[in-house]
Amino acid sequence: MNTIRTPEDIDHPRRRLFGIAAATLAAAQFGGIAVANAQGGGTGTASSRPLTLRTSFASLKQIDAGPLSVGYAEDGPADGPPVILLHGWPYDIYSYVDVAPLLAEAGYRVIVPFLRGYGTTRFLSETTVRNGQQAALAVDIIALMDALRIPKAVVAGCDWGARTANILAALWPERCKAMVSVSGYLIGSQEANKAPLPPQAELQWWYQFYFATERGRVGYAKYTDDFAKLIWRLASPRWAFDDATFARSAAAFRNPDHVAISIHNYRWRLGLAEGERRYDELEEKLAKAPVIGVPTITLEGDANGAPHPVASAYAKKFSGKYEHRSITGGIGHNLPQEAPQAFAKAVVDVDRF
Repeated sequence: MNTIRTPEDIDHPRRRLFGIAAATLAAAQFGGIAVANAQGGGTGTASSRPLTLRTSFASLKQIDAGPLSVGYAEDGPADGPPVILLHGWPYDIYSYVDVAPLLAEAGYRVIVPFLRGYGTTRFLSETTVRNGQQAALAVDIIALMDALRIPKAVVAGCDWGARTANILAALWPERCKAMVSVSGYLIGSQEANKAPLPPQAELQWWYQFYFATERGRVGYAKYTDDFAKLIWRLASPRWAFDDATFARSAAAFRNPDHVAISIHNYRWRLGLAEGERRYDELEEKLAKAPVIGVPTITLEGDANGAPHPVASAYAKKFSGKYEHRSITGGIGHNLPQEAPQAFAKAVVDVDRF
């Protein structure tokens, strides 16, 4: 296991200095991204400024946190303002392979963890329930922050990661300085998921119903890569990713708990699998769709082929300073990897709210 070096004390003056440096450098670093000011209706375009695409992270580490040994990428100065970037399904930390160095160059300490069931993250006990419910994933990140001695961070995510960021901001606002969330407000409940949608909308959730069956579980286990690649193409129809890009993320699906976590997540949403009683109180709070008060920027790509709400449907769920940005240029569901400069700029900007 890697040795984790974390500061014993928070150097507040130095953090403020890094914040100023981040803002100054970011203005030049991300200047090619046009974003309107926000009254809930900003618009941006993916920058045409050349970006050196990365194929690896500055460092990969491992640390025990809660029930897990968490694998994570880290970049930037150890005493920089912390930013936690959260990936979704079926993606992994490589959603942020180009975002992380941009933020690191702007002075941030960037943490990108593999969620439970991905990459090098492992359960410490064979007897721990392989639980994919939303509250469990959020508690994992609180445990990671505690293990890394991070009292407060900017949190940002897409897909499952956006939902997890939403939950952190809603239930532990004292741990969240600000938030960036792709597709906005994604906190759900089993009760709300009982309501049927129009047929065309239900069609977009075909894999959720597939996973509800034993055939679906066996099929996903057998064809994990084929399945994930299909989702990538459907969710980001204009993203011309190559085989090497997909393969880097697909390696994370070799995790021995990936199938179990994925299947449980979707079955739990439909009330077809039980959660753990330890999370009941948190789920009761989440079922009330709590308003989020921390400063927030929400993002949406103009070519997102995955099911997602329209921005006007969730704008009132954010009571703090808030801005929505629509990112144009054929940007799909995996927005941080498809438009890393726009995503990084949102992180820097929301930190200055």
